[in-house]
Amino acid sequence: MSRLIATETGAIYLNGQDLKSFKTRELSQQLSILKQMNHLNMNITVYELVAFARFPYSKGNLTPTDKDKIKLSIAQLGLTELAQENIQTLSGGQLQRAYIAMILAQDTEFILLDEPLNNLDMNFAVQMMQLLQTLVTKYGKTVIIVLHDINFAASFADEIVAMKSGKIFAHDETSHIIKEEILNPLYDMSIRIKEIDGKKFCLYF
Repeated sequence: MSRLIATETGAIYLNGQDLKSFKTRELSQQLSILKQMNHLNMNITVYELVAFARFPYSKGNLTPTDKDKIKLSIAQLGLTELAQENIQTLSGGQLQRAYIAMILAQDTEFILLDEPLNNLDMNFAVQMMQLLQTLVTKYGKTVIIVLHDINFAASFADEIVAMKSGKIFAHDETSHIIKEEILNPLYDMSIRIKEIDGKKFCLYF
C-alpha cells in the first residue's frame, strides 16, 4: 500500500490511478508513511526533522505556508519547547512524537501509520488517537493504522481489518468486529466484551 515494497500480484489504486504510475514527489503529496522502526543518525533539531515533511512541496526552500504547517504540527504534538533540541537527545516517546509531527506536516490526504503508539505513555497515546480522529472527522483525511492494542482500535476505529497468520481474518465496521465470537478465535484466547458509555472494551487478563 505504501509502495515501499513492490507488489507481487494485483494492483493498488489511489484515487483511481495505479500507485506504480505516480512520480515519487507527486505520491508524497498525497500519501504519508510512518514506519514502525525509524533510525535517523543525524544531528538535527526537532524543527529540522519535521521540516523534511515539506520537501515534496518546496524542495527545501521553505515558504511561509511550510513554516506555518511545521510549527502547527510541532505544537499539536506538544513539542514546541523541544523544537530546537537535537533529536539525538530525545527520549523514545519524544522522538516518536517528532516523527508523527513530521507526518502531520506533510499534510497528505492519506496517512499510513505502523504502530504509532510505540514508546508513548498512556496520556500521549490517547492524545495521539484523538488527534488522528480529528484529522478524519474535521479534515477528511484517510488514516490507516497498524495497532496491536484492541481497545484503542475498539475506541477509535471506524473499521477494523483483523489479520491472522498473514491473511485477512475479518473485515467490518468496528461494532461488528468487537464480538467474542470473532475475537476469541482471532487471538486464540477467551476475551470478555464489556460496554461502558456506549463503547465496547475487551477484557483479556
